[in-house]
Amino acid sequence: MTNITAYSYAFAAAGYLLLGLPVLSGWRGRFQRGSLSAACLLSALWAAALAWDAVNDRLWTSLTGALEVLRDGAWSVFLVALLGHWQGENSRLPFGMRPSLFAAGCAYLALLAALVIGHWYNELLNTLGALPVVTSFACLAVYGMLLVEQVYRNKTIEERWAIKFACLGIGGMFAYDFYLYTNTMLFRDLNPELWNARGLINALTVPLLAASMARRKSWTTSVGVSRRVMFHSAALFGSAIYLLAMGSAGYYLRFFGGRWGTVMQAGFLFGAICLLLVILFSGTFRSWLKVSISKHFFTYNYDYREEWTRFTRTLSERGPNLGDRVIQAMAALVESPGGTLWQRDDGNRFEPRAHWQAPDTSMAEPHNSPFCQFMESTQWVIDIDEYVERPDKYEGLAVPQWLLDYPRRWLVVPLILHEKLFGFVVLQRARSPLKLNWEIIDLMEIAGSQAAGHLAQEDAANALMVARQFESFNRMSTFVVHDLKNLVAQLSLMNANAEKHKDNPEFQRDMLETLNHSVQKMKLLLQKLSRTENAEKPLPLAVEQVVRQAVALKNAFEPRPQLVVEVPGLKVMADRERLERVVGHLIQNAIEATPRDGHVMIRLGRRDVDNGAHAVEIEITDTGEGMSEEFIRERLFKPFDSTKSAGMGIGVFESREYITELGGMLEVSSKPALGTTFKVVLPLYHEPAPALIS
Repeated sequence: MTNITAYSYAFAAAGYLLLGLPVLSGWRGRFQRGSLSAACLLSALWAAALAWDAVNDRLWTSLTGALEVLRDGAWSVFLVALLGHWQGENSRLPFGMRPSLFAAGCAYLALLAALVIGHWYNELLNTLGALPVVTSFACLAVYGMLLVEQVYRNKTIEERWAIKFACLGIGGMFAYDFYLYTNTMLFRDLNPELWNARGLINALTVPLLAASMARRKSWTTSVGVSRRVMFHSAALFGSAIYLLAMGSAGYYLRFFGGRWGTVMQAGFLFGAICLLLVILFSGTFRSWLKVSISKHFFTYNYDYREEWTRFTRTLSERGPNLGDRVIQAMAALVESPGGTLWQRDDGNRFEPRAHWQAPDTSMAEPHNSPFCQFMESTQWVIDIDEYVERPDKYEGLAVPQWLLDYPRRWLVVPLILHEKLFGFVVLQRARSPLKLNWEIIDLMEIAGSQAAGHLAQEDAANALMVARQFESFNRMSTFVVHDLKNLVAQLSLMNANAEKHKDNPEFQRDMLETLNHSVQKMKLLLQKLSRTENAEKPLPLAVEQVVRQAVALKNAFEPRPQLVVEVPGLKVMADRERLERVVGHLIQNAIEATPRDGHVMIRLGRRDVDNGAHAVEIEITDTGEGMSEEFIRERLFKPFDSTKSAGMGIGVFESREYITELGGMLEVSSKPALGTTFKVVLPLYHEPAPALIS
């Protein structure tokens, strides 16, 4: 085993020496060259010392332990150099170091001093025992892994391409040390196989470092640590320290517990892990940790890019309940657990619109109350607790009693839109103590303005939707009135001819048929007016029947329309009532534009269209007054523009809209004094082929 150990660590020493000398002499990463070369050379010296101990039948000495501390410290310094934030602002510590780095450096020096002293006074280590030393080395490994994580997280995509192999190698080295020492703590003995493989594991990191160095000549980027990275790193570091402490306590329980030692250790460790999970999932603890990190490690309280992205994303989510999302987004900025939103209604009061993780309330506030007037004039964020303690700071403010009695009330954030108070949000007291300063107040004011914009946009969209519904209803009503006008015209004509033809049996039969059709049509019109939505669904329809019905209803007029069916049995997908109304209107227009001695012809046939397909064509031709091209282009299809004294100007517009809706088209050609031709072209419906039965 001694030869295996010596060869393993000698191999690692040779690898780090071959890597460190070129780095020291020629690598261009001037800002990290010193720390990287020192780490490589100290690693080579440490591995050579362990190989020498193995040759002399020694497993480990205080001197090799001190070299290991120097090696770990050198790699940590190199990782900190890669991070690019060695110094802290306004730091009075030596070299302007950050407090966290200064504390880590002191820990390294203390452990190094203990090992050096223990080398000369072996009884010191015998008194302390091996467990504190092993635990210290495990902590050094945890710190190294945290530094590797921060280096990789804070690099851009391009820089990660260059640095990933170095992070993999150094992180793997620290991870293996952590596994080795925690295994020793658990089983109270050093595993010789793990110890022998350690040299080879360290040697395998050399090509990873070399590959990373070849990818980039210099890793000189000054990168700031994000709050999220700091939060996760602090949680991970605290969890590791906690587990190490609990593991040590469990070890002593097992050692001194006698027969119950194993049971006590297992129960204690299970309870410790459960407590850790409860703490990590606690909203109050997470809030306290975020506030503490922002207070002690950063100049500003917020990472504005991250906070504003999250705030905007929350407000812009799809779906209803925008009021709840407004409260949630604003509460997240100050670690508040919930709140309530008041918004101005159509009258003169601010009504509660939404509440999120807060008790419901029905209390309203008049818009002209001193409380609302104060918020609108000053646009201040009001701290209710501060108002109760120092009312003189809010001169002219009168907080209503219902708000003072509101559970856990804390901040009142005005929602200002165009210098007017659009609403306000009452947030509950934060989970952890948060001192309000100018930065937080300014952020809440801006967030309130943006939230007011989103709420106003939603109200405008809802109002527009209602207006569109009314517009749709009014449009349908206009079409219905137009149809009623045509029915009235038919009944008036029939009434005018009744005195002359009342004894004619054929006229009586036509009159009864026309009356019955008019009654049925008016019933359908009333049903449409009573429905909020048009539920008509196109169905396969025989076009010839529809056209014959439309022509029959116009037989009482002169000139009487003539129908020619060239291809019988044609079908289209349409609503019978609406298609008949379209054809009837076009025939009625042709009759009204043609003198009594003129002609109105309706032709029903088939038309070839693109790609070999077929369509149904209804052609309505008259010999009337005709229209100019300018009139067709500018006025014919314009709604509410009519040349008739009693016309409404929507008949042709409605006809084209419905034909287009069916996938067809309405063509028109006309010449003044010669007549007009309308062509209704609709897709031909084909019966589906019957399924074959196998």
